[in-house]
Amino acid sequence: MWGETGLTADAIIEKTDGQMQRIVLIRPFKPGDKEIIFRPENSEDAFALSTSELCCLHMVPKDKTFSRVQHVPEEIVTVTERAYHVKPIPTEKYPAGFYALSLDATTPFNVIFFMNQGVVTRSQKRRLGEILEGEGYISHTTIDNTLNEQKKIRNRKLGEIISEQANVPQETIENIIEKAYVAGKVTPRMRIGDILINADIISPTQLEEALASQERGKKIRLGSLLIRQGLITEEQLLMVLALKFHLPYVDLNDVIPTPEALAAIPADIVHALHVLPLEDKGKQIIVATSEPTDYTIPDSLYFHTKRRVEMVVATSRSISAAIQKYYPKGEYPEEIICGMDEEAQALEIEDDMESLSEWNDLIITLVDDLLLDAHSKGASDIHFEPGAAGKPLQIRYRIDGVCRVVRQVPKAYKKAVIIRLKIMANLDVSERRHTQNGRFIIPQKGRPIEYRLETVPTVEANEDAVVRIISTAAPRPLKKIDFTAAYLEKMEHLLSQPYGLILCVGPSGSGRTTTLHAALNYLNTSERKIWTVEDPVQIRQAGLRQVQVHPQSGFTDHEALCSCLMSDPDVIMIGEMKDAETVKTAIEASLTDHLVLGTLHANSGAEAVVRLIDLGVDPAKLADGLLGILAQRLVRRLCGACKKPYKPSSDDIDQLARLYGPRWKGDQTNLETDQDAQLMKKVGCNLCDNTGYKGRIAVHELFMNNNKLKRMIRQKASVDELANLASADGMKTLLMDGIQKIINGETDVDELLKVCRYDHVVIG
Repeated sequence: MWGETGLTADAIIEKTDGQMQRIVLIRPFKPGDKEIIFRPENSEDAFALSTSELCCLHMVPKDKTFSRVQHVPEEIVTVTERAYHVKPIPTEKYPAGFYALSLDATTPFNVIFFMNQGVVTRSQKRRLGEILEGEGYISHTTIDNTLNEQKKIRNRKLGEIISEQANVPQETIENIIEKAYVAGKVTPRMRIGDILINADIISPTQLEEALASQERGKKIRLGSLLIRQGLITEEQLLMVLALKFHLPYVDLNDVIPTPEALAAIPADIVHALHVLPLEDKGKQIIVATSEPTDYTIPDSLYFHTKRRVEMVVATSRSISAAIQKYYPKGEYPEEIICGMDEEAQALEIEDDMESLSEWNDLIITLVDDLLLDAHSKGASDIHFEPGAAGKPLQIRYRIDGVCRVVRQVPKAYKKAVIIRLKIMANLDVSERRHTQNGRFIIPQKGRPIEYRLETVPTVEANEDAVVRIISTAAPRPLKKIDFTAAYLEKMEHLLSQPYGLILCVGPSGSGRTTTLHAALNYLNTSERKIWTVEDPVQIRQAGLRQVQVHPQSGFTDHEALCSCLMSDPDVIMIGEMKDAETVKTAIEASLTDHLVLGTLHANSGAEAVVRLIDLGVDPAKLADGLLGILAQRLVRRLCGACKKPYKPSSDDIDQLARLYGPRWKGDQTNLETDQDAQLMKKVGCNLCDNTGYKGRIAVHELFMNNNKLKRMIRQKASVDELANLASADGMKTLLMDGIQKIINGETDVDELLKVCRYDHVVIG
């Protein structure tokens, strides 16, 4: 983090924008200073910087020691998400911040002054049990006993929970499961719950309740368990948590919220987050919470208020009473939409800001609710579709690849909703004749959610908007990408090569980025230098150097790729190869000791080869550099809570055989000969919104380059010629891979045929 030693600087500053800089202080720092006067290391130019732009200031070299430090270590997290492990130095309190001694052995400066505005959280490193014991609320033995009880609850098996809730002896459940395995009625992916449903021991609803109970048990906290057992009170727990996180504890019976504070946060947000605003200080709002460990609450409040939030702690009971007193429960956005009268529906809100301001609070609430609701439901896109004259604004979510109508907003609000989205994305609200695109970010649950907005003019002077939700996620292991065992082995073989080109192809939304990041996760070791070029960066991995391109400002994929090639890479991933220049550079790199991964819009491996040649790539270089091409699609997965087994008819088997192709007899003889063979079909339950599907599964086709295919590529063979040769060498098509997953009980034919064309089956 700190680089080489031998500093000429005497301090390091961390700014609120994330930049860190080594400096020489021209004037000694004092906690009350409004600015610092400094010069950068190895420079003679002096600068002044407002302390409001600082997170913290690192000072005093390590050879000077401080003996008066607090004995309890703390973790300080700044607004830039950097975490520091320190021991606070007990000095007089300063309005601007506090001093602490760094516990990081690698830092060249061991005293840090943290600015209050630069700190997000401050917490003692002591465990909750230690603090409870230290404050005299509970004994060490009681803590140990409760921790053991917590472990038992978290590790409860599903069978135990079902036995208790369904009043079925555990021995009976174990016998049923054993008999199902002995009879061969258990498919590879069947769960215990599915077996018990098939045996009519429990219903899908009971299974859903048992799974929910198991999930709640895994999340149970020590404090909640101590309260449940009557060992401590809620007040005692919250006072200890307030001590741990350096937050004031307040008794709401002694506090009267100011009118300005109550007006600063909308009622529906107060009810949803279970908080109470107490004081409005202009740039800062003081808010009471009973969940001081929930870091998403300040983020959500900042999103709605655009002001710094200072949390204090109060009991849940007192907050509920205060909310009932100061915010009598009224209508929420859903109720407002449903209850709009004819007069409101007849009103036309024009796209001028004066008219919009009349409805501003309502529109903001509606749009915020939609954006967060769509994310919580797992939607990938939100479609805002204004109707023709007199028709409402239709809103659809795309969930698991399928669009669903979720709301109808009255015509009076349709322009205002689009304007609100444009304002959030910093677009021109007066421009309605041309397409526009932009982006905005909402902090949620500790991770930023990025929304990308595209507006398109449509008939009758309307304007459609489509919002893509890009939720930053963690990489998945390669084994969790739904590969068959054979394809997983082949992918691992490709990734073990020292250089070459590996492509992942398919349409937008087919999971290509997820698969490539799983591949990078497989490659990500300390011995490899890995660069990525992406727009946007959707999945972040420690150890990768990830580059975000900005085409609007001139920083293109090709420029980023060239820069990465000059930065000593072992592996490079290109989020999407959009142009001939980028493709040619990538192939040149794959021939010169670099492993290059990338995505391309193509339906199959054979089509990708032909498309690359059409872009002007030298066929000989492509043949030598290409390792393999993975084609991918996503199909809806049968809901595990309600899917039912059935015996396929001869027509069902004939259809699968026809789709699978000539290799059916050699690959799938068991389905035709096994009298007990079963497939799974959709049913529908509350868990899957009665669709019968929950989540998606990937189907693959892996085009592995070899000497025969290299000769064909050099000769500019057609798509059919390349596909036939690859199939003859053992490649399974998307349809073949999908049918294997149908046989495994993961999906069905209807879903597979929505993403795979039957006329692309290789016949010979």
